[in-house]
Amino acid sequence: MLKFPDAKINLGLNVLSKRPDGYHNIETVMMPVPSHDILEIVVAPEGKDSLHCSGKGVDCPMEKNLVYKALVRMRRHHDIPPVAMYLDKQTPDGAGLGGGSANAAYTLRALNEMFGVGASDEELATMAAEIGADCPFFIYDQPMLCTGTGTELQPIELNLPSGLWIVIVKPDVSVPTREAYAGLTPKAPARPLVDILRLPVTQWQGQLVNDFEESVFARHPRIAEIKHQLIDAGALYASMSGSGSAVFGLFQGKPQLPEVKPFGDDCCYLLRELT
Repeated sequence: MLKFPDAKINLGLNVLSKRPDGYHNIETVMMPVPSHDILEIVVAPEGKDSLHCSGKGVDCPMEKNLVYKALVRMRRHHDIPPVAMYLDKQTPDGAGLGGGSANAAYTLRALNEMFGVGASDEELATMAAEIGADCPFFIYDQPMLCTGTGTELQPIELNLPSGLWIVIVKPDVSVPTREAYAGLTPKAPARPLVDILRLPVTQWQGQLVNDFEESVFARHPRIAEIKHQLIDAGALYASMSGSGSAVFGLFQGKPQLPEVKPFGDDCCYLLRELT
């Protein structure tokens, strides 16, 4: 079974309040973007689970990898034989792009399909929520309004113009989620997120905000610099995704960027047609 897990971006991210359990209530719209890892799962030829990783480094033992955790979660509910899993990482970790979460969700989807489990999307999403807050989104893999801790999902239609391109830039900067939350004060947004998203993309900048940017930019000015580079390059809208450190820009038509390292030696970037 071969799958190609997406990445995601956040269109706006409001941190509304801190919960009694220590987590936060948020409001964001997640949207899948075509940055694909490669995930292959086969029946284990030696009768023992294994996970083989390549591409961008995944520096953790198999038992802590979200792909393996998804396998364990599925086995709690359904009988799954030993499998060999092969993961080629293209989406960088620690970027706010949901790469690990996507891999976990796609593992659940693949196992469900491979072994005729017959689990509904709702059942898979419940399992995915036990792995991480972003994971349920990738079960549905369509634009979603995400509330609560990010696991309460509602489909949303985005009226994006045709010919839209996306540039995603990931600097060599790490932003731990704990650090990102520690630097902000939860608050109600000035205007409902959904109302802003009804506006043309050309009106989003300055209104559609990511609450993490203020504190993250103060600690990591390189991320703020990249956002300004994207705007200077003609982006209709640019924002940090999630709690960072990747930044994306939306362009009308394919942007004209230098062919070699347009954002500096410390960055990797992705250029894709979006609509």
